[in-house]
Amino acid sequence: MHTERVKEFLLELQQLIVERMQQIDGKPFRRDGWERPEGGGGLSCLVEDGDVLERGGVNFSHVKGDKLPPSASAHRPELAGRQWEAMGVSLVMHPRNPYAPTVHMNVRYFVAEKPGEEPVWWFGGGMDLTPYYGFEEDATHFHSMCKRALDPFNTDYYPRFKQWCDEYFYLKHRKEPRGIGGIFFDDLSAGGFEHCFNLIESVGDHFLAAYAPILQRRAGMHYGERERDFQAYRRGRYVEFNLVFDRGTLFGLQSGGRTESILMSMPPIVKWRYDWHPEPDSEEARLYSDFLRPRDWLGLA
Repeated sequence: MHTERVKEFLLELQQLIVERMQQIDGKPFRRDGWERPEGGGGLSCLVEDGDVLERGGVNFSHVKGDKLPPSASAHRPELAGRQWEAMGVSLVMHPRNPYAPTVHMNVRYFVAEKPGEEPVWWFGGGMDLTPYYGFEEDATHFHSMCKRALDPFNTDYYPRFKQWCDEYFYLKHRKEPRGIGGIFFDDLSAGGFEHCFNLIESVGDHFLAAYAPILQRRAGMHYGERERDFQAYRRGRYVEFNLVFDRGTLFGLQSGGRTESILMSMPPIVKWRYDWHPEPDSEEARLYSDFLRPRDWLGLA
């Protein structure tokens, strides 16, 4: 059965990532199993006030129901009246050091069934990087790993999914991207189940290669109050995106998901300021001018 294969992979991926993050941080992750009254449940693994990670969470969920929430059925009206299952691994790492970027990764599977009709299914996911201080080598490395995960399946995927990521993780009310992007895709079923499932496995399996070297390179850099202050300000953008635009957050909340697990992605310390702008020619200003815009990080154009 497809759902069992996908579930087995997702649980193994969660465990692999948690073990590696524990090695880097040095503090064990808390494991918190939960059940959803409407059907399904999950396992949340998280660390707070770690040596490297101010907050990090790797969440597995497998939820099911008889009626889809508006966030799912709005763009797929043919799914109305179908029983559904959704499962995935979603993670966010918020390092303490402002020079180390926040990262998000998600791989998920959705299936909706109705007696006498073919199941409707698709995969979605991706990963994206949100630096507070920009480093070209970090951005290039992250994007190269994204490309490496996708190229064996179709060399058109990376440029397509990169553009999709740039367009998706965009704060329309701020007119700026959330970070330096990565890859994002949804409603993926073209090519058949095996093709799509293998692609999801590759994306999940490339996450640690994409992020761990960057985290280890930046986690020990010296910083002061100025850098922490700017980090907290920029984290506000992360919160705004997740609560206003993110489809996964909206789906989780509208479908009666576990609020603690859904909002695990939120940074622990955040600031907002009125009409603040960075000093000209500062490293903070360079984030806006050089990094918070769509760029061809791999020189493919």
